[in-house]
Amino acid sequence: MPVPHIRRWKPLAMTAAAVLVGITVPAAADAATTAPTPPAAPVSAYDDTYYQDAIGKTGPELKSALHTIISDQTKLSYDQVWDALKVTDEDPANSSNVILLYTGRSQSKDSNGGDPDQWNREHVWAKSHGDFGTATGPGTDIHHLRPEDVSVNSTRGNKDFDNGGSEVGEAPGNSTDSDSFEPRDAVKGDVARMILYMAVRYDGEDGFADLEPNDKVDNGSAPAIGRLSVLKQWSDEDPPDTFEKNRNQAIYDQFQHNRNPFVDHPEWVGAIW
Repeated sequence: MPVPHIRRWKPLAMTAAAVLVGITVPAAADAATTAPTPPAAPVSAYDDTYYQDAIGKTGPELKSALHTIISDQTKLSYDQVWDALKVTDEDPANSSNVILLYTGRSQSKDSNGGDPDQWNREHVWAKSHGDFGTATGPGTDIHHLRPEDVSVNSTRGNKDFDNGGSEVGEAPGNSTDSDSFEPRDAVKGDVARMILYMAVRYDGEDGFADLEPNDKVDNGSAPAIGRLSVLKQWSDEDPPDTFEKNRNQAIYDQFQHNRNPFVDHPEWVGAIW
């Protein structure tokens, strides 16, 4: 009896199309909709009260609104600044000391005066830039006045802010050249936000010059200070830390009763400039 012929079937090759039968692949356009949402702008506890007239604004409108808000302040005398700085810049680890801005050194509150190893009042917006000296107003505004080693303060002088230069021997991490000063990394953003506060607060009223940042150095006695592009970079790279935020709060609660808006909302730097 003949043997029946058995047909042998070869397995089908599994193509990618066969494997994907019954599986829905989202279109490229659909996939794009799953991208993460950008983070929302920071929210300050003062947005619904202190900053309510500034929220939602940008550019000149934001600057004008903030000027109106922060101009409502208690003004100090230059003598009152001594005692205020002992509170605003107190060393969190030693209540008998203050932290010096550029050196970062913890120094006794009582060692203030003219001795090179003592501390004095540094005008971060140099007082000759606009010729306001120590007059009540820009000359005594503690949002930009900080304790600093007397000789390091002298080294900074009235120089603009910029990157570069040679390291300051008494204050490692800070650099200077003939026309600019670069603070240590930990306070670069602090310096930027103090400068920009001054530009918003003092706009030519009350007999004082209209203070404005620009993008150059060697401004001399002009009511300008730079370098703006570098200050913006510093503000981005060194956001407000706990010390800076606590300082802003102390000024608001105990002394001037106004705030530095760029500490509360650092994104407003880019919204204005």
